[in-house]
Amino acid sequence: MKPLTRHTAAIALLLGATSGHALTVYTAGPNSLIKELAAGYEKATGVKVEVFQADTGKVMARLEAEAANPRADVVISASWDSAIDLHQRGWLLSYQSPNAVKVPALYKGPSYVAQGLSALAIAWNPASGTPRPQDWSDLAADAFRGKVNMPNPAQSGTALELLSGLQAAHGAGAWKLFGELKANGMNISGANAQALNPVLQGAKAAVFGAVDYVTFGAQAKGEKVEIIFPASGTVVAARPMMILKSSRAPSDARKFIDYVLSDAGQTAVAKTFLIPARSDVAARRPALDSFKTLP
Repeated sequence: MKPLTRHTAAIALLLGATSGHALTVYTAGPNSLIKELAAGYEKATGVKVEVFQADTGKVMARLEAEAANPRADVVISASWDSAIDLHQRGWLLSYQSPNAVKVPALYKGPSYVAQGLSALAIAWNPASGTPRPQDWSDLAADAFRGKVNMPNPAQSGTALELLSGLQAAHGAGAWKLFGELKANGMNISGANAQALNPVLQGAKAAVFGAVDYVTFGAQAKGEKVEIIFPASGTVVAARPMMILKSSRAPSDARKFIDYVLSDAGQTAVAKTFLIPARSDVAARRPALDSFKTLP
């Protein structure tokens, strides 16, 4: 065997370093979901996945902090606005997955595509002694004084989407409602799970802007909590997936997006009570056409 030349040795070293690179995914959302997706992707491709899982606020803050030395390859957020922002800043790699054909046009763009969808709702404890709310404004009534939680929009991408959507739909009326809720003692409490837990425990009566899949998951575990989609309409929050231009493994990142949008990946999404991004994969909860949505 001929000895390696300096040139071929350098190529071999480079290839070895590239093949050993794990795919790094920053994600907001269910920890169980990213674990299943990472395991399925690793089994299908042999590529290891390193995960940073947190709420949207922490994910985006980490991206900003690492801007000079990016580490993430793929980012999954709970806020569609975050994808639009990163796209406009030129941070994202353009990619259209072949598995995104069945994703509605509303939920994909030139450099991002939905992993799945959720809707914002009222989570209500029927044992709270309060009347069953029908709409957002009911939570500003005297019966709910000091008994309502809301996820913190600085942490929860879905809560931020709700405020943005209500303001876009109702203008000054939305700001009037926000003021009434504040005057009625609504508490801003962490991310989605932190806002819901006191309602499950009976310390609070309802969540304004509960992300529905978390509440459906609690119901599946036997919790006595009701998810109510307001009569006046609510916001659908798509969870965008995107590849950073700075990715050291863009080919593997594309394959990860493909995997999440595959039959196996979308089935895993459905198991968490999110609505799959693909319209041909069945959800395990009420579909979008079962409640009124805002534009």
